[in-house]
Amino acid sequence: VSLTKFVPFTTLEMTATVEVVGEVKIPDYKKFSVTKKVEPVTDAEVEAVLDDLLARDATKTEVTRAAADGDEVTIDFAGVDAKTEEAIDGAKGDDYPLVLGSNTFIPGFEPELVGLSAGDEKTFTITFPKDYGAQALQNKKVSFSVTVKTVKERALPKLDAAFAAKIGPFKTVAELRSDIRKQIGAEKENQAQRQVESDVLEQLGQKTTVVIPEALVTQEIDRMDEEEKRNLMYRGQTWQEHLDAEGKTEEEHRESHRPQATLRIKTGMALGEVAEKEGIHVSPEEFEERIAALKKQYDDGQMQSELEKPENRRDILSRMLTEKTIAALVGYATK
Repeated sequence: VSLTKFVPFTTLEMTATVEVVGEVKIPDYKKFSVTKKVEPVTDAEVEAVLDDLLARDATKTEVTRAAADGDEVTIDFAGVDAKTEEAIDGAKGDDYPLVLGSNTFIPGFEPELVGLSAGDEKTFTITFPKDYGAQALQNKKVSFSVTVKTVKERALPKLDAAFAAKIGPFKTVAELRSDIRKQIGAEKENQAQRQVESDVLEQLGQKTTVVIPEALVTQEIDRMDEEEKRNLMYRGQTWQEHLDAEGKTEEEHRESHRPQATLRIKTGMALGEVAEKEGIHVSPEEFEERIAALKKQYDDGQMQSELEKPENRRDILSRMLTEKTIAALVGYATK
């Protein structure tokens, strides 16, 4: 901003240079085509849920014998890089309960504990899988030191009508199985619907052309960073630890977000264009119904008052408009 003329109480002239959004050119979204793929529920999935329910209701008795598959052990463990002996971020835990044979821990870890008794210590090395979630640990050899504190034998309850009644309003195991199948099916249906919406939005964003000001991209990258930092905080990991695990500098990490940030902005702008072209809007009645429904979810008066703040009402209205626009796009794409 440059001041060009100023006469107190009379005249103020200035020139300003601003970034503007270019023309948004959206594709012919009515020609989009996506297929909704709902995976069938398998018997194995139903039985896995039943096994989990039985395991949750298992009785546990502390024993002095050596641990075997199916037992629950409580352990202290710590992992270090097998080469450098530097501590591995997140590879440490105290009083950690682990069911042997559950395959819920790092592949190869649980079998090392079979045969150990309470008070035993063991050090062993495991190579992390090449497709492990944390990239920095893929194919890495980690040396674990483990102390077994307790060994508990688990006794699963009998899978009968009494157990089914304990889980819910079921008279037979068959009714329980039927409900489990129904719940899994509903979740798969929801997953398939979310995937359809994601596919449509990706097509819309990828095929939309617009010149985006750098300031908007920077703001979106900032938001993505902040969201990631909040998630890391919940997991007990620092930002620097996360960067170290990825092997990136902060600037490299920010740049890695640029393609996704740009796509998000393009998609958001395109949705606005579609809503305008389709004449999509949220009526006052629809909006107030959503607010009332949200208020019913909270008994806390403070949370309810938050819903009355102008900025929160605007956000809710924007989300509702987005939902209706996405529904319209999915309607065209799945005809």
